[in-house]
Amino acid sequence: MENGILEIIADENDLQRVVEEILRQTRHEKVVLFTGDLGAGKTTLIKTLVSALDSDDRVQSPTFTLVNEYRDNQGNSIYHFDFYRIKNEREAEDMGIDEYFYSGNYCFVEWPEKIRSLLPDEFVTVRIESYKDKRKYLIEQNV
Repeated sequence: MENGILEIIADENDLQRVVEEILRQTRHEKVVLFTGDLGAGKTTLIKTLVSALDSDDRVQSPTFTLVNEYRDNQGNSIYHFDFYRIKNEREAEDMGIDEYFYSGNYCFVEWPEKIRSLLPDEFVTVRIESYKDKRKYLIEQNV
């Protein structure tokens, strides 16, 4: 771990190791921001996370709905946001983003840079970068 940033290099077959570390980092902060280029694997990683949280729900990108809600086997909500298509932060404000962020439930956010001023003070960031034929995952707690 360098400068408080954990770096993991993995391919799609080794996402479980990445997910385990993300969940370790989110013991207190349940808002997780995912950054990376289009097609970097954000939704694929979130699918693996939702499954690891004991949900049998089918995960897909909420590109047009902005948020999808999944449920774990205990009935707890898991929220998955995709802000790629919003035009301004007001759209996120109008949907009540604060209520989601402070609900105590997991909130997985794709394209958080589109709502920068609405983010809570504490969150975990997962930056995904291409690395040879694999991906580099940079995990950082922001508290």
